[in-house]
Amino acid sequence: MKIRNLTLAVALGVISYSANATHYIITDTDIQVRKGGWYLTNVEHAKGAPTFSMQNSVLRGGLQEDVEVLTLISDGLTIKLSPTRGLGILSVEGDGVRLGWDSPVEEIVHPNNINLESRGGNGWLDGFNEMMVRCGFEWTGHAVQADGMMYTLHGRAQNTPVSKLFVDIEDEAPYTITVSGLIKEKAFKKSNLETWVRISHVPGTKEFTVHDTVTNQGDYPRDYQIIYHSNFGTPILEEGAKFVAPVKEVSPFNDYAATGLKNWQTYLGPTKNFDEMVYNIFPYADSKNQTQVMLANKAGDKGVGISFNTKQLPVLTLWKNTDTLKQGYVTGIEPGTSFAYPVTIEREQKRVPQLEPGKSADFKLTYSLLSNKEAVKSYGDKIKTIQGKQTTKVVEQPMAKE
Repeated sequence: MKIRNLTLAVALGVISYSANATHYIITDTDIQVRKGGWYLTNVEHAKGAPTFSMQNSVLRGGLQEDVEVLTLISDGLTIKLSPTRGLGILSVEGDGVRLGWDSPVEEIVHPNNINLESRGGNGWLDGFNEMMVRCGFEWTGHAVQADGMMYTLHGRAQNTPVSKLFVDIEDEAPYTITVSGLIKEKAFKKSNLETWVRISHVPGTKEFTVHDTVTNQGDYPRDYQIIYHSNFGTPILEEGAKFVAPVKEVSPFNDYAATGLKNWQTYLGPTKNFDEMVYNIFPYADSKNQTQVMLANKAGDKGVGISFNTKQLPVLTLWKNTDTLKQGYVTGIEPGTSFAYPVTIEREQKRVPQLEPGKSADFKLTYSLLSNKEAVKSYGDKIKTIQGKQTTKVVEQPMAKE
């Protein structure tokens, strides 16, 4: 392993590195380093590396003052991340296909400008516009007042700037690029969680992997939850678009969603006054506990796939918000440890795991951009193989009431 541009004062034991990779330090609060204007290309990295560039920029003005955006461009994908917003994925593009959506929230809002307890605990919505949002890790789900505190909508991770930001790039083929950030959720008497969040991409490919590790650094067992709120709009989402998954059981989140249960896998075009319809899904998996799901457009020539491990992420939420384009025409495909009910309900339903002191939990998801009919069909065939002849149980009543 080579470390570029900084001293060896980094705590190397905190995160594992490849001996055949170069380690770039962009931010590290322990040694007071922050490189807002960092830039790198394949030419500076290694002779023979495929074409890529990386740039960390600091935005100016408005609600996004001092927000950092890290952009990775390769022959396969353009991936935009925000270290200021929990290393969330802002958008991904490749082959003319965008993974992301058009939120009424146009700026990349700095967490300093968000009060999570506003709007009855829904202040999180004031910054919600990313392709992938980490909802957690201390808690997730709809806002609720309990235990002498406000559990705000979908937790704090997405509105927590990373304390460390590293880039590791392999010096030999396939030259995998990994961006790592450290999210700290710490409060006196309440929480002592540290989560390494990572995004890896092989230049030239049409996929990327999210690999996160949450650790309880405290002396007492602590709850944790995570929902990977993955959001897609046009050009994949459209009238006639379809969600495809190997489904063991599906049920409506509430009574309103129950009215759309007959057509829960297909989508309308932009529809004024369409409220959110949410569905709770238990997916099937293969012998290695791996499953995969897909959103495809009507023609079946554009799509996005997500694969994940059901031992790590046992449930899936499907969020359908086919309101008008200006209101936010979007669907969310959301693997998680829990559904989106408040943490109080999820505890009752036995879906809130705990970490013992010093213990960790891993989560790994791979996203695939599907830009032609062959790719969409191939991904769909793998889903059909997982489903096989297994039946889908459709439950007409919500499993819980908020």
